[in-house]
Amino acid sequence: MIPVGLLVLLAVKVFLVGSQTSEQATNPPSSTGEQPPLADGNLSFPWSRLRLPRYIVPLHYHLLLHPNLTTLRFTGSVQIQIDVHNNTNWVVLHSKGLQISKATILDPDLAHVSDQVLPVLHNPSHEQIGIFSPRVLSSGQKYFLYIEFEAELADGFYGFYKSTYRTSEGEIRNLASTHFEPTSARMAFPCFDEPSFKANFSVRIRRSPEYISLSNMPVIKTTPLSGELFEDQFAPSVTMSTYLVAFIVCDFKSVSATTSSGVKVSIYAAPEKWKQTHYALEVAVKMLDFYEEYFNIRYPLPKQDLIAIPDFQVGAMENWGLTTYRETSLLYEPLTSSISDKLWVTMVIGHELAHQWFGNLVTMDWWNDIWLNEGFARYMEYISVEATYPDLQVEEYQLHTCFAAFGLDSLNSSRPISSPAESTTQIEEMFDTVSYDKGACVLHMLRHFLTEEVFQGGTVRYLRKYSYGNANNQDLWDSLSNTCSEDDFTSGKHCYSSGQASKNAYLFAGEHLNLTAMMNTWTLQKGIPLVTVSRKGPRLLLRQNRFLRTVLPSDPQWAAVQQGFLWHIPLTYKTDTSNTIHRHLMTSPTEEVSWVKVNSDMTGYYVVHYADDGWDVIVKLLRENHTALSYKDRTHLIHNAFQLVTAGHLKLTKALELIGYVQLEKHTVPLLEGLGYLQFFYHMTERMDEPLLTMNLGKYILQFFGAVIDQQTWSDSGTVSERRLRSEVLSLACHLEYPPCLERANQLFKDWLHSNGTLNLPTDVAETVFAVGAQDEHGWTSLLNTYKISLSDAQKDKILSALTSSKSKDKLHRLLAMGLEGNVIRSQDLSHLILMISRNARGHHLAWNFVKKNWDTLVEKFQLGSFCIRNIIMGTTGKFSSPEELTDVQQFFETIKEQASQLRATQLALDNVHKNIRWVQRNLESLRIWVNEQMK
Repeated sequence: MIPVGLLVLLAVKVFLVGSQTSEQATNPPSSTGEQPPLADGNLSFPWSRLRLPRYIVPLHYHLLLHPNLTTLRFTGSVQIQIDVHNNTNWVVLHSKGLQISKATILDPDLAHVSDQVLPVLHNPSHEQIGIFSPRVLSSGQKYFLYIEFEAELADGFYGFYKSTYRTSEGEIRNLASTHFEPTSARMAFPCFDEPSFKANFSVRIRRSPEYISLSNMPVIKTTPLSGELFEDQFAPSVTMSTYLVAFIVCDFKSVSATTSSGVKVSIYAAPEKWKQTHYALEVAVKMLDFYEEYFNIRYPLPKQDLIAIPDFQVGAMENWGLTTYRETSLLYEPLTSSISDKLWVTMVIGHELAHQWFGNLVTMDWWNDIWLNEGFARYMEYISVEATYPDLQVEEYQLHTCFAAFGLDSLNSSRPISSPAESTTQIEEMFDTVSYDKGACVLHMLRHFLTEEVFQGGTVRYLRKYSYGNANNQDLWDSLSNTCSEDDFTSGKHCYSSGQASKNAYLFAGEHLNLTAMMNTWTLQKGIPLVTVSRKGPRLLLRQNRFLRTVLPSDPQWAAVQQGFLWHIPLTYKTDTSNTIHRHLMTSPTEEVSWVKVNSDMTGYYVVHYADDGWDVIVKLLRENHTALSYKDRTHLIHNAFQLVTAGHLKLTKALELIGYVQLEKHTVPLLEGLGYLQFFYHMTERMDEPLLTMNLGKYILQFFGAVIDQQTWSDSGTVSERRLRSEVLSLACHLEYPPCLERANQLFKDWLHSNGTLNLPTDVAETVFAVGAQDEHGWTSLLNTYKISLSDAQKDKILSALTSSKSKDKLHRLLAMGLEGNVIRSQDLSHLILMISRNARGHHLAWNFVKKNWDTLVEKFQLGSFCIRNIIMGTTGKFSSPEELTDVQQFFETIKEQASQLRATQLALDNVHKNIRWVQRNLESLRIWVNEQMK
């Protein structure tokens, strides 16, 4: 699954009853022999834990569903073949919101084990049901559990839910779709809804003739039924987890092609958006071919469908053989989609198709290790796009994945990559920046330290060994270390036994590397290391600490928050006499070496501080010969410097002095990194109502980057890097009211209005043009009207961003009301809308007040631990920087104390506001003095 990412802008109250060990999980409720029937009132629910018992294992589901798109209800039945491991009278499994009308158990000969209707007990707080069998179910036997049920198609974005789209004639059409990850398959059918309960699924769906049905596997038979219904029977699936099951009933159109190995790939979309599916088809075919070759494992299904769902909370979902997407994540319209839109579609498809191996073929044992799915898929986005679409220059974006992870991981309230997660809310919260971005960056570091050949070989071993099964962290480290179990031990040269692995580990680059010990420091402890480099005669002394932006070295609690943190850091470095990249594993708090630039090309997940006069040396080097370092190194230095300012290790003036060289910079990535910090300061002072400082800072930016701004053309020409620079620079220039920018944007907007919206604006500057046009009444209203009728979701995204840039609070209020109502602005876009308004200096507090007022409604729409709720909390409070704002946030969290206590995001938000307040207290005056000096 991929959240609605920052690249394009990605509530059930359950309490932990008790952790479930493997021993506990195998103990069934006490069994009895044949008993007379018991009244329901005499039965108590037999299981108290959040995770299901292990004494019954599902083998095969036979599922029949009939969604009625007129009544918006569905009926269904499921027959589950189960394998009983201990004598018991109880079957405990998951169900949520389903009305169960019948439950029976059949023996291996399909005879009823009881003539009575079996009692079904419910435990809503754990989303479980217990079915009582008067006759004991015997260990070692297989039975069939048969259940009939019905429910309404869900509101929202989980389970089996309803979605709609509007045709160009204004007709509303319904469809039914699913989203089960992580714990919502139980909303569509009773099941053992945990990732390790893998089984096969045979699905049948009944539908009206005007619709089609889709599921993980191809249709093998369609049978006409009475009442003008058809029943589609799908081929039995491969062995998989419940969260990967999917089924959809809709009237969409598709386009298809075949991969080189014979897999049929189809892209589905609403009929009027069918022409926007062709780029996705090209990408999906290329990606499947690439992954089959890279992993050296054939894609195991005969088809892969990709479908654009009109109502979809996250970015996409990797259901095996039927991946589902937001329309903006799959559809590409060349006339209205920018180069960033194209890159986003390519990367999301790369992410979801990587999951067909990482996640689907091999699944984590439990949600605490969801990073094994999401971290790998996020990292494979970059590897796959770089291999298949090198012209998209995707590597330029990878640095920012790690920068995003740094931002969260440098707060004291961060978490380890692998963290306990039991309740639904805790599991939902695992789908965060740590699992995705930090997971990807740690893998990137490991790949470059071990080398590409070793890393790729190890991942292939991992996928082959655990195919159709479940795995954990240790299984990955063993595979990367060439280790194997005693049972499949082959030779000491290429495959260590598990015993040898613990002694020998892995010998690499002349160093003794215990990969498990090394990687445990990255996955089992939170945070990010700071490597401080200082001179000691002709050599350099390295010291590692925990890098924190919320506790300064001068604070009394500094020693306490550093206690116990130590990483095995795979350092890379270049000396000042050679471009050769050297490797060294730093496993102690201090070490001596002789090098200059640490963390070559920023392949390592750590911050570097050059103590003493180290930063002066770097400033001098960048001014005299900045190309002596790679563009990644230059970007890394800029980012590190400003992060060190926040953490109290470097003065702001030194970081600002560092970016003075950027006027000489020709590469987009470091140039935008330097510009980005100045832009951040501008928006910060704008929100703080510091008009003089804001004005002077804006003048300085226009003066400093004037040559770059004036070089830009209002077109879609150039490389991806050049086009990205154009979008960013012109957007900022117009926001700073640079007259030539405003004049050109206003003229383009007038031309677009006069053409009645038929003029195709250059896609890379369309959002800037719309934002300028949205500043008057007529322009704003015209854009809103276009938003209502546009069939291009890429264009709608640009228009919505422009509408939220209005300086009119009344208009911002109106947008929020429309987002809450959900017709003009879909509910799926509400969290993004709130974030965009919060970035507007005039919508800063307006968005936060909206969240406070409508909190219960937002939780009901998006679920408590969801990515959207976390984004709303972090986004609306993320720029608060005064004690009064902190008090306001604390008071609100106190009013939702029960919910806030379940969310890690609330503590992250408070930590972040504390950090902002301290930054302002320590650095605002320095910024003011520096800007005044620059304006002399």
